[in-house]
Amino acid sequence: MYGEMTNWMPRVRMILEHRDAMAFESFDRFGFQGLIAGKSIAESLDEFAELRRQSLQALRDLRVGEQELELPGRHPEFGRVSLSNLLSTWVVHDLGHISQIVKAMAGEYRDAVGPWRAYVSILR
Repeated sequence: MYGEMTNWMPRVRMILEHRDAMAFESFDRFGFQGLIAGKSIAESLDEFAELRRQSLQALRDLRVGEQELELPGRHPEFGRVSLSNLLSTWVVHDLGHISQIVKAMAGEYRDAVGPWRAYVSILR
């Protein structure tokens, strides 16, 4: 949720408005803690779903085209990046979370698969 609020769309807007004239704010990897404190998983998931819905609608509303994808931004650590780099990273970031979920789910079957574990790469 924290990344949804402070990272993806704010950086998209910064690139579109300022190009690389201003560096992105550094991302606080622990900024999420206050957002989830005292909330159930269901509450946090519902809040994230709404934030993501808003982000995707905002991105659609911007009508980013091929030319905008190559616009430069400035990352505080990496230097020059493109809007395409940012959007691709957003996708891969989410895929990383999906991978974590799938690995955790597969891990529930670690013992159940018996000797086939040697051939099931997700369990390694």
